[in-house]
Amino acid sequence: MLAAASVSGTAYAAEREANPANASAPAADNQAPKCPAPNTETTATRRRGQAKPPAPLPEDIEFESDGAEGTRDGELKLTGKVEIRQGERRIHTRDATYNPQDESFNVDEGVEYSDGQVTVRGQSAHIDRRGSAVFEGAQFELADRNARGAADRIRATTEGKLSLDNVVYTTCPLGNEDWKLTASDIDISQQAGLGIGRGVRLDFKGVPLFYTPFISFPVGNERKSGLLFPTIGTSSRSGYSLSVPWYWNIAPNYDATFTPTYFSKRGLKLDSEFRYLKSSGPGQIDVQYLPDDREYGSERSLVHFIDQTDLTRRLRLNVDAANVSDDQWFQDFGMGPEGTSVTYLNRSAHLTYLDDRWLAILNAQNFQTIDAVTQGVPLIPPSERPYTMLPQLAVRANFPEQPFGLTYGMDFELVNFRHNVEGLTTGWRTDFAPEVRMPLRGAGLYIEPAASWRYTRYNLSDGASNDSEDTFTRSAPILSVDGGMVFERLFGSRNQRLSTIEPRFMYLYVPYRNQNDLPVFDTEIPDLNLVQLFRTNRYVGADRLGDANQLAIGFTSRWLDADTGEQYIAATVGQAYYFEPPRVTLPGEVPNSTSTSDIVAELDLRAYGNWNIRGAIQWDPSQTRSERGQLQLQYRPSYDRVMNLGYRFRRNRLEQVDGSVAWPVSKQWSLYARMVYSLEGNAIEDTTPPVNPNQPPTGVGVNEKGVIDQFAGLEYRSCCWRFRVVARRYVSDRSGDLDTSFLFQLELNGLSSVGVGANTFLERSIRGYSIDPPKDE
Repeated sequence: MLAAASVSGTAYAAEREANPANASAPAADNQAPKCPAPNTETTATRRRGQAKPPAPLPEDIEFESDGAEGTRDGELKLTGKVEIRQGERRIHTRDATYNPQDESFNVDEGVEYSDGQVTVRGQSAHIDRRGSAVFEGAQFELADRNARGAADRIRATTEGKLSLDNVVYTTCPLGNEDWKLTASDIDISQQAGLGIGRGVRLDFKGVPLFYTPFISFPVGNERKSGLLFPTIGTSSRSGYSLSVPWYWNIAPNYDATFTPTYFSKRGLKLDSEFRYLKSSGPGQIDVQYLPDDREYGSERSLVHFIDQTDLTRRLRLNVDAANVSDDQWFQDFGMGPEGTSVTYLNRSAHLTYLDDRWLAILNAQNFQTIDAVTQGVPLIPPSERPYTMLPQLAVRANFPEQPFGLTYGMDFELVNFRHNVEGLTTGWRTDFAPEVRMPLRGAGLYIEPAASWRYTRYNLSDGASNDSEDTFTRSAPILSVDGGMVFERLFGSRNQRLSTIEPRFMYLYVPYRNQNDLPVFDTEIPDLNLVQLFRTNRYVGADRLGDANQLAIGFTSRWLDADTGEQYIAATVGQAYYFEPPRVTLPGEVPNSTSTSDIVAELDLRAYGNWNIRGAIQWDPSQTRSERGQLQLQYRPSYDRVMNLGYRFRRNRLEQVDGSVAWPVSKQWSLYARMVYSLEGNAIEDTTPPVNPNQPPTGVGVNEKGVIDQFAGLEYRSCCWRFRVVARRYVSDRSGDLDTSFLFQLELNGLSSVGVGANTFLERSIRGYSIDPPKDE
């Protein structure tokens, strides 16, 4: 028998989004014990909101049963198997009563509701003419989140509003309630993307972890203001810590996070992060503030501002500025040597114009020096701190395909160098270098002769007397011929491999100019590598123009997959031959009296399945010794199984060994470890190359002989939760003092994570390791 009843109103959904979580956790990986249904990742709290789809049109309610009979009250009693349909929604039960007067259904024999995303099983239900429903003694399952729960009563309206009484929620499978969330009642508005819970408690293994009398949380992909889960940590410098973040969803393009943290040794610290998204670009302001640090003895702060503004399609303004209250901030609140050895904070603003021919940058930049004082003496003398550029104008032009196949180019820079130390030379520098090139291309062959003229002018004051000014100039031609060839051949049983030999050469001539009277504002000698070998100036910066009468030669060989182009092996070696020894030097630089440069070589090997070997060396043939080198060996059979062993060396400066591992030892347990060990005990500088020539190295520290950084961690995985603990000990300041910290993290699948972000720390510290599999695996 088939009967239909026309019902006004929109579609309803019983408990489609009854997840009272306010954050998300990654899905359990492939090594974790499996739940009955696959786990999927939930939406993060702070994801930017999306426009809501329009409400669906009203749909009719239809019902079908094995039989039907009328009653004296005018009702229709449906017997046997009963199915009630409204769009994609289905209700199955046995024996139901249909009241034609108010077009409602009553079910007393057990009911099952489903709409493809949520399934509700209740002892009884009432469905009215608008499609709204009330389920008594209900259990629900959320298919897309592998979650389930129970409620004494679930009320669902066609406007997408849900009300649940005495709720229990978990993502653990039936028979397992390692964690559960209980609430006296929860109200959810799917259209507003808002949920409100009362009397909410989180239990893990029967132990209460969190309770709040009131909580609001987002539903679906919407951001929502509210408390995030607390963070607990400890370190030997600051003691035990407790953080309770609060997220504020100000507007679709504005949000903020406030994180008050209490340190047992220091007191209260407030971190705030304000993010915004303008039509012209994003920006962010971070402020960290301690009104009274009991350990340090005064108030402390850190401010960092980043902004990008696209004024036009070709004009962009970038601002990056930071300020810290004291020199010990990063030692006290940084994590690991990379965080505690910050020496300079950048403060810059640059306006960039870019089109097909021109690149122009107007820049202002200086640095705050985060110095350390040893026995009353600064580690970095004030006179050796970087200059302020106020302003700097840099212009580059490129005009290809000119008559006779020529390419015209030009580099121009005008910059004013200032310093806050009296007596230092300051002033203006103008650098101008027009250029003409003739690119010649053929099959597997290229050659490019070039000629340019570099002119540099200084207008200086000695700093002690602003009345005296000196003018210096330097000019010289730069002649070069750059060329190379590419030879290819197929090999293998099916010609599936491609082998290449790629020789390259560059002859360079720059006449000698005496530059001993010129100042040094921002010029350094970069590390010798294959890029530096083929540059027209061996210095970075305009204060020195290296003389040259030399020939640089390099060879590169590759093995590739002939079909995909995937590279298996690449090896490169290069050296420069001097027809005349270079004579130009920086102050303190030892002149090169040899007829050749050091040999530089690099190797990248990926030919043996899961193995990866990368190495580089700089070899001094005159002394028959290596000056600098590194070697990295990696075995990575899967995203969460990786072993690394590394070695890096720089003569008279550092020699370190670095080993790390992340490895599951069973379906539930994984081990993590890393150690950085120094074989020498010397003061060193971080040798990370600066992006800007005026930017100094990123950190200064003490390379103590012995362990610099070490940690060990353990992880346990269940199908609905994951726990990690990491113990770490590392050099925390430039005097070599050690700090000990502990990280722990409890992830509840489908809900949130509690604790310090150990997952991010592990992915950053162990090269090649990932918590979750790539999307294509």
